[in-house]
Amino acid sequence: MAVTGAVLQKQRLDQAAELVARAVAVGDVRAAVLDVRRGRQSFSRAFGEARGEDTVFIVASISKPMTAAGVMLLADRGKLALSDPVQKFIPEFSGGNRERVTVEHLLTHTSGLPDMLPENIELRKRHAALADFVEGTCKTPLLFPPGTKVSYQSMGILLAAEIAQRITKIPFRDFLRREIFLPLGMRATSLGLGGRRIEDTAQCQVENQDDWNWNSLYWREAGAPWGGAHSTAPDISKFLNSFLRPNGLVLKRETAARMVANHTEGLNEAWGLGWKLGLGAFGRACSPRTFGHYGATGTVAWADPETGTRCVLLTTWPAEQSTEKLLMPVSEVVAEAG
Repeated sequence: MAVTGAVLQKQRLDQAAELVARAVAVGDVRAAVLDVRRGRQSFSRAFGEARGEDTVFIVASISKPMTAAGVMLLADRGKLALSDPVQKFIPEFSGGNRERVTVEHLLTHTSGLPDMLPENIELRKRHAALADFVEGTCKTPLLFPPGTKVSYQSMGILLAAEIAQRITKIPFRDFLRREIFLPLGMRATSLGLGGRRIEDTAQCQVENQDDWNWNSLYWREAGAPWGGAHSTAPDISKFLNSFLRPNGLVLKRETAARMVANHTEGLNEAWGLGWKLGLGAFGRACSPRTFGHYGATGTVAWADPETGTRCVLLTTWPAEQSTEKLLMPVSEVVAEAG
């Protein structure tokens, strides 16, 4: 049970904010927003070039649990089951053990699909549509028998979104907005730019200036279900809360609980449905029940059911550098505040 009566320690939160402020001061981070909540308590700060707490970032792989939520909403409606083979919905996904891959495998990173296709860069350089990525995923060899281990796979999340799109017969980005984002009050969240100008969002600190990078119109508008969502820290906190304290408004309560339960017992990593789990995944002070996700653009979001704490840190500093130097240290201090 969550500890609803506990009070967030402001001194610890100030320390967390100081870590972000210091990273901005030395030039590591251009823009960031930290948002921490527990019940009615909240602590929100904007840093650097961020225009305020509602600054929009491309949140990268935090998109994955959003996609998983859309798929599980269809499960709630009886349109699919976790045990369904992917081939039931995508007939061209066939041969080479593919008939053994289920919807659950896609959402738990146990499908055997690669994280990225071998031709990923070439596809992005020619501004390929997501349908081209789907086609490539249906042809790429599986790396291991489905269900035998966890191996992070963005292409599995892509196929999960494709299944949802084929069932609903509407663009997946529109489905998420109508059925997940708006009912949860996430009005600043969209898969793709959502009608915004890129200049009105935080710019990722990428070295290359190619027209397919994280700041390009092509990638920002592509709406990749594994990493193309745009959102704000307060909106992501609302999304976390829908799993921390599910009310049945979107997903059934039991479905929300199912998504943050471990589906990979006995394998090499702990994963829920779209959510990363495991002791220490977001800091040593987080409980074993903590669920969340990191994003390659320099983002992290997690919630701890034991303390009721929600933490969202969105930055423009790529996770390759910022995870160990900023995202994890800030998470540690925030967890201690709980």
